[in-house]
Amino acid sequence: MKFSIIQKLVRLSSLGLLLAVFTGASYGAVDADAAVSLAKKSDCLKCHAVDKDKKASSFKSIAEKWKGKADAQAKLTESITKSPMVKLKDGSEETHKPIASKDAKEIKNVVDWILSR
Repeated sequence: MKFSIIQKLVRLSSLGLLLAVFTGASYGAVDADAAVSLAKKSDCLKCHAVDKDKKASSFKSIAEKWKGKADAQAKLTESITKSPMVKLKDGSEETHKPIASKDAKEIKNVVDWILSR
């Protein structure tokens, strides 16, 4: 069976689209080093640890709390950028310090990193 040039292009385009979909995870991968660096710069690690509670919940606990929730990305982004009041492990409350970046990609990377714990 012979295909016209247009049919071949459509098939190649479809194949390209499928490859992009299945390899898309690599394009949206978390840059852990950059996330940790920004977390340190922002003093996140004063109150949070990756896998155990400190003054505030661990990133692992936060990820578990938000796992599977459609609004996780938006809620965590708001939490680290808008300085809301947060409840600490000892029951006290304080204003959450904002992350030390205004760059949306850097902020998304940190949120993705937290959610991937």
